[in-house]
Amino acid sequence: MELTKLSPPQILFGTEVDEKSSSQQFILSMYDSVQASIFVVDVLEDGDFRYVAFNPTHEQWIGIRSDDLRGKKPEDILSPIDAAEVRQHYAECVLFGKTISYEECLQFQGVPTWWSTTLTPLRDANSRIYRLIGTSSNITPVKQAEQAVGLQVDREHLLEAIAERIHQSVELETILHQTTKELRQFLNCDRVLIYRFEADSSGVIIAESTVTPPLLGKNITDPCFSGKHREHYGRGCIQVVEDIYAAGLHPCHIDFLVSLQVRANLVVPIFKEKDMWGLLIAQHCHQSRQWQQTETDLLKQLAIQIGIAVGQTELRQQIKDLKAKLELHKQKHKNQLQQVRNFEALVRRMTEQIRDSLDETQVLQTLTQELAELLNLERCQIELYSPCQTLVTITYEYSINLPRCQGLTRQIADRLEVYQPLLQKQPLQFLEIVPGWQPKLLVMSQMACPIFDTQGILGNIWLTRPTQEAFDEFEIELVQQVANEGAIAIRQAQLYQQTQAQVKELENCDRLKNQFLRNLSQELRTPITSISLAVQTLESVLTPAEILEIEIVPQLLQILHNECARESKLINDLLTLTYLEAEPDPPTLIAIDLQSWLHPIVESFRDLTSCQRQQLNLSVDSALPLLETDITDMERIITELLNHVCKYTPAGESVTVSVHQRGDAVELNISNSGLELTSNELSRIFEPFYHLSKHDPWKHSGTGLELALVQKMVRHLGGSIYVESGAGQTTFAIKFPL
Repeated sequence: MELTKLSPPQILFGTEVDEKSSSQQFILSMYDSVQASIFVVDVLEDGDFRYVAFNPTHEQWIGIRSDDLRGKKPEDILSPIDAAEVRQHYAECVLFGKTISYEECLQFQGVPTWWSTTLTPLRDANSRIYRLIGTSSNITPVKQAEQAVGLQVDREHLLEAIAERIHQSVELETILHQTTKELRQFLNCDRVLIYRFEADSSGVIIAESTVTPPLLGKNITDPCFSGKHREHYGRGCIQVVEDIYAAGLHPCHIDFLVSLQVRANLVVPIFKEKDMWGLLIAQHCHQSRQWQQTETDLLKQLAIQIGIAVGQTELRQQIKDLKAKLELHKQKHKNQLQQVRNFEALVRRMTEQIRDSLDETQVLQTLTQELAELLNLERCQIELYSPCQTLVTITYEYSINLPRCQGLTRQIADRLEVYQPLLQKQPLQFLEIVPGWQPKLLVMSQMACPIFDTQGILGNIWLTRPTQEAFDEFEIELVQQVANEGAIAIRQAQLYQQTQAQVKELENCDRLKNQFLRNLSQELRTPITSISLAVQTLESVLTPAEILEIEIVPQLLQILHNECARESKLINDLLTLTYLEAEPDPPTLIAIDLQSWLHPIVESFRDLTSCQRQQLNLSVDSALPLLETDITDMERIITELLNHVCKYTPAGESVTVSVHQRGDAVELNISNSGLELTSNELSRIFEPFYHLSKHDPWKHSGTGLELALVQKMVRHLGGSIYVESGAGQTTFAIKFPL
């Protein structure tokens, strides 16, 4: 359709149009009856814009009469934001000088409306654009449908996002803050917050997204939030307030919301299982808000998801706590196991000390220190009762920071309430305030464990821990076992002291005995010497032939000589034995070659063995190393043993002397055949004055000290001697270290 160019002052679409023009009448009829919105805008010389007219359809849609619009600017009928956007489109049409199309959302009387607009410029004779013809279609329903679909997609994305976070076990704080942020953006409101109830009916805001002053972390108590309101939310009901001043709220509730800058409010309860946990709240602060049902449904669904997240978080926390408890229990069990091992090591060390050492002080002092280190004690003490059990003395102590009390004596009667159960062999523990001024009250845990055995109670072990933590049953059992070991150590020390006293008494008796024997030997030596001289004198006097012819006189003289010699040897042996049992001087050592040195000593017994029809054998290893010894004592040892062996060897049997090297020692064996001793005889053979009379085929007499002297002399030279008998043979074996 071509529009006829009119010259001013005629106005197209106005009342000044010639009503007789059929073409203009046709155009006017279309202008009035078309269902599209048509508007005319004048472009002024200065580039400003003024509205000329709207067709009736446009008047109907926007609710403004055309007469009221004529001559007005966009700012006169639109909001500043909408007016700026409209001016931008008008300016673009003038700038480009051609028809343009666009979509825009404008608010008329507070109602947003979507338009699809086409602008066509009109030029005058000078080609200046002096007017814009616009046609608009109301596409609000289409846009609302599109927005509904978009909102549905966004809502689903929002729900999927929070569900995904819950599935991925994201921290609850992150879930809540992200949910409030995304929900506020989705609702395009001023504030979204999550309010958690406390046990005292108050609550705290734990998550928030806002464009207003924040409330996060504040503990808020609504004075009007009575049990009725809480019961209302507890039944799953929601609160929808589009305008606090038009919702019929209680004045105090309105004042409370005003204090929080709230104008419109949407509140949905959050449940954790069946218990109300908190509230999900969306707020408009500066103007009222018409909440849509889809928005309410979204908050309900989000509240359900938040409840699931809270439940899952608490369940996860319970699992975490359970794992922590399990790990703590495992660590505690591990610590107890390690403590058991440490304690077993302590008991083992104590047992070894008790076995290897008879020093009570060393054992118990070590016990206090190691027990304090094992149980992390501030102090460990061992106190012992007096024999009458009226006093107790701290005998051993190990202390870190506390004052030392070792040597302190207490009267049991002064603390009868403490010592009465201990005397009945019952452990005791309690808390005690540390005396003296302290900046902070210092309380320590103490335990006393009695030390006793079958013979009675001996004392107590005191343990002081620098905390109020009580000793558990396991530790009490450990300390009781340590106390048992301590009782063994104390009893052993007491027994050792008694034994030492007896040993000293026996040593004193032995010393007195040796002194007596020495004195007796000295006293007997003088009369024996006198008797021997008298016998020699008598023999010289009785030399006349007539007296010697008397048969008994030579026999009597021989008896006197033999007995004097025997008694003299006995006295000398006694003196030597007492000398060796005392503290003899160290021997004079000389290196000898046994092969050459031993032969003449053994050969000196050849005549005796031949007379007694015995065989005498000597065997010495060649290349035998030199032996450092005292040759006087060594010669007597061999002589005494050969005398003894020859005396008890029957006729026709053999006597053998052999020398061999055994490792780092020289072994000298003197044995005879035809003689076997019983175990009783073997055990007593080195006793003084013990005789093997029934085995003496030659009826030889002796002092009975020979073998005792041999044993003492061998030990004096650093050797050892033992005797073996079996299979008709008896052997004396002597070992000297090289």
